[in-house]
Amino acid sequence: MPSDRADSAEVVATLRRAGIAEVDDSALTRSLYASDASLYRVPPTVVVIPRNVEDLAATLGVCHELSVPLTMRGAGTSIAGNAVGAGVVADVSRHLNRIVHFDSQAGTAVVEPGIVQSSLQRAVAAHGWRFGPDPSTYNRATIGGMIGNNACGSRTLGYGRTSDNVLGLDVLTGAGERLRLGSLALGDPAPGGARDSETGLLDALRELIGAHLGTVRTEFGRFGRQVSGYSLEHLLPERGFDVGKALVGSEGTLAVTLAAEVRLVRDPPVRRLVVLGYPSMAEAADAVPALLPHQPTACEGLDRRIVEVVRARRGDMAVPPLPRGSGWLLVELAGEADEIEALLPGLIADGSALEALVVRDATAAADVWRIREDGAGLSARTPSGHPAHAGWEDAAVPPSRLGDYLREFEALMLSYELTGVPYGHFGDGCLHIRIDFPFARTGGTALYRDFVLEAARLAASHGGSLSGEHGDGRARSELLSLMYSPESLGLFEQVKELFDPDRLLNPGVIVSPAPLDADIRVAAARPLRRRELRSLTLAYRHDRGDLSMAVHRCTGIGKCLADNAPTGGVMCPSYLATREEKDSTRGRARVLQDVVAGQLGDDGFKSEALADALDLCLSCKGCASDCPTGVDMAAYKAESLHQRYLRRLRPRSHYALGWLPRWARLLRRAPVLTGLVNRLMRSRSLHPLLTWAAGVDRRRPLPTFSHNTFRQSFGSRPAPRRGPAPNGSVVLFVDSFTEHFNPRIGVAMVSVLEAAGYAVTVPATSTCCGLTWISTGQLDGARRQLRRTVRALAPYVSAGALVVGIEPSCTAVLRSDAQELLRGDDAIMAREVAAATRTLAELLAQTPDWTAPDLRGTRVVAQPHCHHHAIMGWSPDADLLRRAGADVLRLGGCCGLAGNFGLERGHHDVSIAIAEHQLLPAVRDMGPTDRVLADGFSCRTQLGDLAGARGEHLAELLSQPGQGRPGAGR
Repeated sequence: MPSDRADSAEVVATLRRAGIAEVDDSALTRSLYASDASLYRVPPTVVVIPRNVEDLAATLGVCHELSVPLTMRGAGTSIAGNAVGAGVVADVSRHLNRIVHFDSQAGTAVVEPGIVQSSLQRAVAAHGWRFGPDPSTYNRATIGGMIGNNACGSRTLGYGRTSDNVLGLDVLTGAGERLRLGSLALGDPAPGGARDSETGLLDALRELIGAHLGTVRTEFGRFGRQVSGYSLEHLLPERGFDVGKALVGSEGTLAVTLAAEVRLVRDPPVRRLVVLGYPSMAEAADAVPALLPHQPTACEGLDRRIVEVVRARRGDMAVPPLPRGSGWLLVELAGEADEIEALLPGLIADGSALEALVVRDATAAADVWRIREDGAGLSARTPSGHPAHAGWEDAAVPPSRLGDYLREFEALMLSYELTGVPYGHFGDGCLHIRIDFPFARTGGTALYRDFVLEAARLAASHGGSLSGEHGDGRARSELLSLMYSPESLGLFEQVKELFDPDRLLNPGVIVSPAPLDADIRVAAARPLRRRELRSLTLAYRHDRGDLSMAVHRCTGIGKCLADNAPTGGVMCPSYLATREEKDSTRGRARVLQDVVAGQLGDDGFKSEALADALDLCLSCKGCASDCPTGVDMAAYKAESLHQRYLRRLRPRSHYALGWLPRWARLLRRAPVLTGLVNRLMRSRSLHPLLTWAAGVDRRRPLPTFSHNTFRQSFGSRPAPRRGPAPNGSVVLFVDSFTEHFNPRIGVAMVSVLEAAGYAVTVPATSTCCGLTWISTGQLDGARRQLRRTVRALAPYVSAGALVVGIEPSCTAVLRSDAQELLRGDDAIMAREVAAATRTLAELLAQTPDWTAPDLRGTRVVAQPHCHHHAIMGWSPDADLLRRAGADVLRLGGCCGLAGNFGLERGHHDVSIAIAEHQLLPAVRDMGPTDRVLADGFSCRTQLGDLAGARGEHLAELLSQPGQGRPGAGR
């Protein structure tokens, strides 16, 4: 294996000579692929992105030639360290993601290993089929990864494990031999391959198992969730010597998957969810054996702790009503409606619960399931705020032993003074939990090792498996000797020798295991607070002032790889445009973790790897709400830019766009210049020079200033009616965009607020939030701007007034960023201002006797601003429009402009690709009377630049409810 960068160059050169085009050994890529969703960090020597199966075969050939290990990777969501390795890492998710063949009659599909499960589901759903196993990562997990770990999910009781749904495999063994196994062996063998009955390897394997039948029959396949080790039970003669199924769950240590034939299933016509409440989670587990004869498709266990975490992180509305108790079972029955209804009384009676709730509405059932589905991310922090880690997170025992196991496991955690948030697949006896191992303190890693050893002994004493679905990986392979006899471990060695005699495939996993406490990423990360880095600017209030703790919020589960725009989500716009790991929230977080740990040099903030990773981050803040672990990449990017350019010359766009409010204020001091500047901005001959000077893409129009400012318009408007306003006073937070570019929106805001019974006050002094300084990482300047604004607004708040924001991104700064940037008394004032700040919809929702205008018959295409979605939430706006009778199409994703991002050179094409994801197609499909709701200045600018359409602010929509869509199609 290469030991230095010179060896790396040899590997790269040899791979390219073998015809492999996408080979990367850059510091950035090695950082991106050094971690999966586990505790571990193992930088690869080189990353290969194979374009076809020939590339995979050639990669394996080079690894043999140079004695370099090979680790396969799909979505990188492996929680046990199954997808990290020190040699070559091959990412099959980019190109090897086709459905090779789909038989809609038989319900089978042949797929490449990189296809994402949800993509397969979408493709076959029109014919009434689906792939059965449903891990929580279904919308980014690849079928190859599911084969590697023998993935299961919540509905294993109904559909089985991945191994139960794989009919055949096309693989390359570690020795380079191509095998077509199971159903894929029925036709002619592939070139260079053989049927599964025609190789010496398989004859030797049959002979090996035949010599150890007693061991295999007694130690393997004892219960459904026995995932640890190799699944040798499939090789028994009475099981048909099914080598393909035996390879499922081998974690890429025996063979490389080229293709798989999978069995599809039909969804039942009706599902019913029964929620059963118990005094504790252990007592809920005691009830499971009595429920299994009713043949549920799922039987999940929840504890009060995970419910409280969801409530704390997502609000009371995120937790639907549950039966009385502190532990719950979610039991799903599926089939024909009449049959299910007949089963319900017996199931409820056998459950012996404190209280039962039958959920018949699909939406309500989805709300309950969401508690379970978000568990993996939300449980990454304990209720007390400690980071919680994987490592011992999915042990399983026979369901009849689960209650006793839970009680003993809780006692074990208590003895180590550890806490976690448990939940699990109780019908299968599987418990999930992330635990607050104290890696940051001296002796923390040793404590982790001691605990895991005892936990493994406990699970084994109950006849259990160290892993119930995530595999052994680096986290548990060392523990297999506590579960299996020496004879079984010897069998693992001999099977490995047959398939991979040179030990090239994923070394350190299952056979010859790496120490479970080696290469732990978080244990190597030092704290990074102001005492360690005096120039650190943000407060990191929710991370104890520690940037390292903040960036390590990312556990790698990869929700940012999934497209959540169809459900109104935002994360992660640039990744959806490029599909490159570096442009995902996870990828950026991984690079930042290497920066704070010193893995990218003494000053990693100045590294090109970090600059490349952050370049296409839109600072949209979508991850702040959509990432279940609470990563806020916009904040981390601002801090990183601040550190990178500290006392250094910045890019031109930082001065031109970052200081835009300052230039606007200077310009207004000489009003005669406004017209001249606007003419210069519109000049075609000067446009190339001006855009170059500003660091703006020359394909972008330059913004022009309004003739009058908002304050001028506000001061010259007719005097409001006399007498006290029935609903009191509000102070309007007039941002720089409204003041200098779109005063008409401020005028509309005043009109709506006064009509709703409020007296509107406008501060006499400028109230810029510093957003453009924040997004360009000029945090000292942002603090000065915010300090002035908070001090200007604080007296109104102290007098009892509410602050109403106009521009969503600026309102979001008052609600969140101000508290991160300001210190001392200013921070206290910022908290008070944040608590008093409202969006227009939020204010109107709490306004007594306010009636929404009649918008019946109006179709509204709504593009919520990313910061609005992430910080304030857009639900009040949606509720207001629904009450008004509007037909609303809510778009997800980002508009693609995102402040300065889409204007800057190098970002234009990505900006357009992001807009094409949802916004532009929706606008092109609009009718002549439809209206575009876009509260954000950047969203309206993008609409005008790319679609010639005029977006309206909510205030305009409410003040002119009957107006058509002005300017559309220009």
